[in-house]
Amino acid sequence: MRVGMFLNYAGGFREAADEVAELEASGVDLIAVPEAYSFDAVSQLGFLAARTERMTLMAGILQLYTRTPTLTAMTAAGLDYVSGGRFELGVGASGPQVIEGFHGVRYDAPLGRTRELIEVCRQVWRREPVVHEGRHYRIPLPEGEGTGLGKPLKLINHPVRDRIPITVAALGPKSVEQTAEIADGWLPMFFHPERATDVWGEALAAGRSRRAAELGDLDVFASPALAITDRPELVEAALAAVKPNLALYVGGMGARGKNFYNDLVASYGFADEVRVIQDLYLDGRKAEAIAAVPDELVRAISLIGSAAEVADRVQAFRDAGVTTLTVTPLAQASADRVALMRAFRSLVG
Repeated sequence: MRVGMFLNYAGGFREAADEVAELEASGVDLIAVPEAYSFDAVSQLGFLAARTERMTLMAGILQLYTRTPTLTAMTAAGLDYVSGGRFELGVGASGPQVIEGFHGVRYDAPLGRTRELIEVCRQVWRREPVVHEGRHYRIPLPEGEGTGLGKPLKLINHPVRDRIPITVAALGPKSVEQTAEIADGWLPMFFHPERATDVWGEALAAGRSRRAAELGDLDVFASPALAITDRPELVEAALAAVKPNLALYVGGMGARGKNFYNDLVASYGFADEVRVIQDLYLDGRKAEAIAAVPDELVRAISLIGSAAEVADRVQAFRDAGVTTLTVTPLAQASADRVALMRAFRSLVG
């Protein structure tokens, strides 16, 4: 099982990059750099490529709508080059709040766009003249829709690899099924190992039944919060630290009746709880919404407790098919995060 983490650069990216070098020395296999509406992930991944030697660098995630498929492929090939073949491309649809609210691009057809983007990326990396007649992307632009001067072109450079791993962030059944069919990895959110098969098992099985043999096994990610401690007051503090983010996604990421994360957590058996959280959050009562997040839910999707308890939960994630744990270490200071990740690496084995 790979051990990774999402990079937190709230305290400054240069400082975070210094920490990544220490994390690499501590045995961390993968660093994922998020991209929402802060600094872009690409420039930071390039910077990290120069500061690391072994670990995998992953975009976690690049949104479908913010770059053309060919630019996404070029970017991935460039990052794979500067990292010496250590890059993984994470893609996802994000949501209307970011795509329409920040980028001013219509949020539509995430399923079809994902498939076409992956097809174009792999064509670019094979250095084939790019010809794609899709529903959402047509390359080159046909005569009548442009100048008529466009012609199929292939990537000038020779990529380090003609198959860069692609991981897709997916939650809904159709999206998960497609991911299991065509992607190298699957990145869900709020993964509950004991309920994952009930929620996603059918979709994963359907996708895997059509999966090409050359893709190999699907790399399954989970991204739990991490705190290793046997002190009850620190366990309580760690549980409390997870709740604001859960309340934000379950309560505030979407309108009533149209919130992917709310639907997911409800399917875990918390339908009544998430309804209360959403009502409170959307009514502006955020503190009450956070307080309404049940400890049971936080414990189920996190790695919080003594070393023995965390080891048991790691085994539960492993038994549920998880192959990469990209954790969020609950520690404020850099030295404490490095120590926590070192301990976690030893615990996972």
